Amino acid sequence: MSLKQKIIDDLKNAMKAGETAKRDTLRMLDSMIKNTEIEKKKREEGLSDEEIQEVIARAIKQRRDSATQYVSGGREDLAQKENTEIEILSVYMPAQLSDEEARTEVLKIIAEVGAVSKSEIGKVMGKAMTVLKGKVDGNLVKKIAEEELK
Repeated sequence: MSLKQKIIDDLKNAMKAGETAKRDTLRMLDSMIKNTEIEKKKREEGLSDEEIQEVIARAIKQRRDSATQYVSGGREDLAQKENTEIEILSVYMPAQLSDEEARTEVLKIIAEVGAVSKSEIGKVMGKAMTVLKGKVDGNLVKKIAEEELK
């Protein structure tokens, strides 16, 4: 079963069960997928599972940024709503690496590219984001790379 079909099936089940948060989040995700299909001129054949995961990752990043803004603005209720949406969307992403696993992978990549100073962080980030795409947050990769390259 394709990832898009799983999302649609879960949306139908959420509607039947009366799970409004899940229903609304999956409707938003379905809309984002359709918009991306139109942008990429793939309306007929649809997006691949990997492209759908990119859309989901973008949605999760937007939610994280919003939650951070809400917390700094003193709106914990809205931040909680965003965090709930992140939990719902995370189900459709591949398993995320732990901080330690991410650090190990970033250290391997630093050794591969031969980076020794902070000025070479771009090379590390470029390689890391192709290798670790969807498995770890880019901000965590950047933080680890900055800590290791001084």
